[in-house]
Amino acid sequence: MKKSLLVLGIESSCDETGIGLVDTERGLLAHRVFSQIDLHAAYGGVVPELASRDHVRRIVPLIRETLAAGECELTALDAIGYTTGPGLAGALLVGAAVAESLGFALQIPAVPIHHLEGHLLSPMLSSDAPVFPFVALLVSGGHTQLMRVSGVGEYALLGESVDDAAGEAFDKTAKLLGLPYPGGPALSRLATQGVPGKFRLPRPMKHSGDLMFSFSGLKTAVLTATRRADFRPEQMADLAAEFQEVVVEVLCVKAREALKQTGLKQLVVAGGVGANARLRERLHQEVGRRGGKVYFPELEYCSDNGAMIAFACAMRLRASHQVERGEGAFAVRPRWPLAEIG
Repeated sequence: MKKSLLVLGIESSCDETGIGLVDTERGLLAHRVFSQIDLHAAYGGVVPELASRDHVRRIVPLIRETLAAGECELTALDAIGYTTGPGLAGALLVGAAVAESLGFALQIPAVPIHHLEGHLLSPMLSSDAPVFPFVALLVSGGHTQLMRVSGVGEYALLGESVDDAAGEAFDKTAKLLGLPYPGGPALSRLATQGVPGKFRLPRPMKHSGDLMFSFSGLKTAVLTATRRADFRPEQMADLAAEFQEVVVEVLCVKAREALKQTGLKQLVVAGGVGANARLRERLHQEVGRRGGKVYFPELEYCSDNGAMIAFACAMRLRASHQVERGEGAFAVRPRWPLAEIG
């Protein structure tokens, strides 16, 4: 196996086209992301067919741009990693088709990568990176999970949401409050203008005695609060602040308990909700006072991106000590539990 591997990463699981270029010796060389937020804003959410078509338009120019930024030729690549699931089937197929076609043409491996594994390993792109083993709190879109991570491909599920994930709760609650798309970030911004505690929302499963989550009832509680006879529009920021505080509080309690149960001191937080400033502040406080340490990806790696896919692919290739080329056949997995990969 070569001392250094040059890996291209392709991410197209939902509404962002991401390309990354990683060298196993030099680290991340370049990455580019094109977001479809403006495309879907008029519909208040992601339209799968529109997402797929936009990936088709963007993916090849972004690959060329990323390679140019990394000062690399296409023929210098040793492997291509691509998101094969979970995600939108049509969007995943775009990235998979391009990756496998390039792999076949260049006679190099095209490696299917789990989207959540990319998020989970993304904090290791930072200069201050965690080391195995650690507890991971994945808060990405439709997923809220706690995992024990012993190494690349060694993931044990500790707990997860039984209904809405934290990210879904943010988006759905934002829609209830009439906030613009994308709702989660809009709700977080509104929360900074309010004061938590002026409303009292339930803390779902905070004292359940396990590491499971439930956030679907929280949005219903928000809706009930807005329908009270004495509710006024100027109270919206306070309600948003209370909602955010509840989600952060529950995530902190469960993450702290996961560290206690596993006996580990390192917590890795990854996924879009990991960009939430209040969550970062509270976790640093809660874990730090107990002698632990929290690792977050850089903000640019919290949302979907190709850098995390390239990095996950590079780590997998390094861990297996071999680079093998497949036959060019591929399939995507829109539903793919992280615990199933090895």
